Amino acid sequence: MKIVIAGAGAVGTHLSKLLSTENHDCVLIDDDDERLDGVDSNYDIMAVCASPTSIKTLKDAGVANADLFVGVTRRESRNITACMLAHSLGAKKTVARIDNYEYLLPQNLEYFTKVGVDSLVYPEVLAASDIISGLKLSWVRQRLDVHNGALVLLGVKLRDNCRILHQPLRDICGPDDPYHIVALKRRGGETIIPGGLDVLQSGDLAYFMTTQEYIPHIKRIVGKEEYEDVHNIIIMGGGKTAVRAALTLPDNMHAKIIESSLERCEQLNDLIDRSNVMIIHGDGRDLGLLHEEGIKNTQAFVSLTGNAETNILACLTAKKLGVRKTIAMVENLDYVSMAEGLDIGTIINKKTVAASHIFQMMMHADVRSLRTLMVADSEVAEFVASDNSKVTKDMVRSLGLPSGVAIGGLVRAGKGILVNGNTQIQAGDCVLVFCHRHNLDKAERFFKKSIIPW
Repeated sequence: MKIVIAGAGAVGTHLSKLLSTENHDCVLIDDDDERLDGVDSNYDIMAVCASPTSIKTLKDAGVANADLFVGVTRRESRNITACMLAHSLGAKKTVARIDNYEYLLPQNLEYFTKVGVDSLVYPEVLAASDIISGLKLSWVRQRLDVHNGALVLLGVKLRDNCRILHQPLRDICGPDDPYHIVALKRRGGETIIPGGLDVLQSGDLAYFMTTQEYIPHIKRIVGKEEYEDVHNIIIMGGGKTAVRAALTLPDNMHAKIIESSLERCEQLNDLIDRSNVMIIHGDGRDLGLLHEEGIKNTQAFVSLTGNAETNILACLTAKKLGVRKTIAMVENLDYVSMAEGLDIGTIINKKTVAASHIFQMMMHADVRSLRTLMVADSEVAEFVASDNSKVTKDMVRSLGLPSGVAIGGLVRAGKGILVNGNTQIQAGDCVLVFCHRHNLDKAERFFKKSIIPW
């Protein structure tokens, strides 16, 4: 595919690196030489230093033949303008990064479609959604709900008290068991899409696929019964992600946002008009302030400042003060493995969330969603099985799925079903596939509609 990306910031650079591993024809445009420095030499990307809103630049970059144009510069208006121009020049599909939530309202989306902007991406909204999802269960590192919860993916850190350690997976999650383990991040860095002979070890980050009614069962077998539900939350940093999280916070949770800027505190009071959210002016690293605001009675601490080191250290401090659930915004990918090694809890990265959201638009099969299990360096994709596609031809055990690809579950007629070797996938089923990133295209081939010659 031909993809043109405008903006070599965090999202654009990360997305272009993903695309370079998938053998796409990728062009990255930015008018800042420093942001482009080294990109084209380290990856199979053509870097162009020029204005992304220049018609000549867009023509020279081959936008007329582009399957996808992505506007992810730092300025929302520039992204929208670049997408409008790219559409007029012939780009088949366009995506713009925005920072105005009003644009995402259903009644406003048609305005953008009319002018040539097919899709809008607001990274802070996507990150806030992940944060709220993670707060619903204090004992999980990551939670993904599929089809409004018909299936649930739970990432759980295993400790010595886990009841299912050191047993082959075929003995603990067989066809009749209410969960499947679909991915493992092993201590030391190795990521496994497991088979029946693999065993769980203390320190593993294990990803369980299950249904809503069996979440308490998983909590029990992994030894997390003592974890209480999240009711009180302290959020450090009052940026856009914090605002979106506060506005979507469930009514049964109460949050205190600690922000160091008095001016920003005043803005937050205007932006967040909710009785279960309190704005506090102060430094979230101040132990005296944390004690004063009830850190001892807080079940979750979320650090969302613009500094990764500050967020990591703040979460470590909160853990030492007794908080069981911590979430850190880590924008520098170089710090992700370090943060995981320090065992700080859930890690949120806006650019990987946004890049995955955009990446799914380039797949040939019908993909409802694509998410990166960032810590595990794996992908979870929700494919819709097409008529006459290879995945519908036989039972799962006989499909010949590539090594490193696993099917965890499917949704049929709104009902979540765990998949085993005897499952027969049908056209129209929404199927959850787990794989290493480099195997994603191999998995996709099983879901494409077959072309039958007449």
